Amino acid sequence: MSLYNFKKITVVPSAKDFIDIILSKTQRKTPTVVHKHYKISRIRQFYMRKVKFTQQNFHDRLSQIIQDFPKLDDIHPFYADLMNVLYDKDHYKLALGQINTARHLIDNVAKDYVRLLKFGDSLYRCKQLKKAALGRMATIMKRQGPNLQYLEQVRQHLARLPSIDPYTRTIIICGFPNVGKSSFINKVTRADVEVQPYAFTTKSLYVGHMDYKYIRWQVIDTPGILDHPLEQRNVIEMQAITALAHLRAAVLYIMDPSEQCGHTLEDQVKLFESIKPLFTNKPLLIVLNKSDVTRLEELPAQKQDLVKSLSGEDVPLFEMSTLTDEGVMEVKQEACEKLLAYRVEMKIRSKKVDSVLNRLRVAVPNQRDDKPRPPCIPDSVLKRKQEAAQKAKHKLEREIEEEMGDDYVLDLKKNYDLPEEYKYDVIPEIWEGHNIADYIDPDIFKKLEELEREEELRESTGMYAVPKMEMDETLREVRQLARQIRDKKILMKQEASIQKNSTKPVLPRTSAAKVRGRTTKRLREEMTNLGVDMSETENAHFTRTPSRVRSLSRPPLKKMRMDSESRSRSMSRPPRDEMGIKDVTMKKKLKNIAHKALKKKIARKGMKGEADRFIGTKMPKHLFSGKRGVGKTDRR
Repeated sequence: MSLYNFKKITVVPSAKDFIDIILSKTQRKTPTVVHKHYKISRIRQFYMRKVKFTQQNFHDRLSQIIQDFPKLDDIHPFYADLMNVLYDKDHYKLALGQINTARHLIDNVAKDYVRLLKFGDSLYRCKQLKKAALGRMATIMKRQGPNLQYLEQVRQHLARLPSIDPYTRTIIICGFPNVGKSSFINKVTRADVEVQPYAFTTKSLYVGHMDYKYIRWQVIDTPGILDHPLEQRNVIEMQAITALAHLRAAVLYIMDPSEQCGHTLEDQVKLFESIKPLFTNKPLLIVLNKSDVTRLEELPAQKQDLVKSLSGEDVPLFEMSTLTDEGVMEVKQEACEKLLAYRVEMKIRSKKVDSVLNRLRVAVPNQRDDKPRPPCIPDSVLKRKQEAAQKAKHKLEREIEEEMGDDYVLDLKKNYDLPEEYKYDVIPEIWEGHNIADYIDPDIFKKLEELEREEELRESTGMYAVPKMEMDETLREVRQLARQIRDKKILMKQEASIQKNSTKPVLPRTSAAKVRGRTTKRLREEMTNLGVDMSETENAHFTRTPSRVRSLSRPPLKKMRMDSESRSRSMSRPPRDEMGIKDVTMKKKLKNIAHKALKKKIARKGMKGEADRFIGTKMPKHLFSGKRGVGKTDRR
């Protein structure tokens, strides 16, 4: 298993990508400049190097693909049969064989053209021979397109297969569809297999892991099996048959006596008889699931005899319910114990046991005298056992929650070792940047009692007594005025928030005169209510404001420049923008007209537009300028 980690198989590119990768690498890794005035031997070596480099790259990549994929004759029979079920062994071997043939063909093509290049008499002929060699290699790879595509699909599926170790302690769950196999593996392991109330929810093998006696166990959930001949079973069922046939494990055959799975008890017994040859030399348990619906005692006598006929001394019968967890742990423990005993028995029968026993020596001490020495348990140990037994009787929070149901409320403070009056106080851990735990005083309760006694003494002496003051008329007016001011403030805040949040459109000043909310009459009333004497303000000019209009007869202080903008223009006119257009609608219309005119001009003259693709440098110099010699950095 360690030799075949299916998740590390190299990605298989398509034929086109394969050719592009190899030819691009040849262009990058080999010299690119040759001239016709070179010696013919140098020209031959230049092109022979390209052909050999391309052939070596094809050879390495194809060899990597062939080596990474598992060979069906070398791996465990479980994986070999599973791959035969999933991918068809003949198709798989044929695809790998075609890749191997393509590798040999490419090697032969390179060998032939290198031999021809040795006799090339000009640069043109050598170049054409190189071109023909690379073209034939590319043609060979193009023909391998379907094989490469098939192998990539196999690689992706292999990477998604569960990692099943054929040699470790394993429990296999099998039976009809919808009898509770996936529910059982979810209960005893950390797996999360989908569970649905219909058949064939599980379509492939699922693996979960659990711990028992400090040992890691793997539990395999197989798809449901139907009772028909082997040649009529589909790919989903054959996965379960493969696991049962090749894995040395304990088998749990789960049945549904309530027949809610859609199959009668007689059909389930027939399926057991048909696949019974697969259970040979394996620990076997028969489990009746859904005991919360139907128990074995509630079945008719005929069906009870039918079920009991399957069990015997070596095949125990268990009842469980994955809904209420009844009997689940008992089934798990029995299966693990039977498998452990079976594995130990197999090791004893093997030849290795003799070499192990030869290294073991059991020392039996001789009796020193006839004095009886009965076992003695110290009192401290007995006391600890009693305390542990009392703690065991204590109800867990989970049990309390199950009893109370919806009325349960989690209380984490009820077991605090504190007095009842302080148990539910909220205490912060950090207060004003300091950790409260650093300032805990063990004598805090004594100090608190002293403070309380001192406060009682002060209260009894009348230290905190406040003389009652009679409210005179002036104080009463001040308080009434303050109350009015507070009410007024609240009203003003509410009005401001209403006006701020209102969605009423604001009318322009030119269309209608704005109603002024502040008037002289209102001012006098408000000030009078506040206690201000307004009797001598009859002739006061509250509305007189300084004039904002500059006198036209007054000459300007500074001579206006001729090119400056006139200051006497009315500010109510809309400002003109840079284009000299004052209407926004007209501005948009002119922009659309200009855009259409530009498009017509581009279409008529074949000019490059704003939506055309832009390629900054069509031939980058670093790819087309050739290799640089030592010290040649002048192109930078």
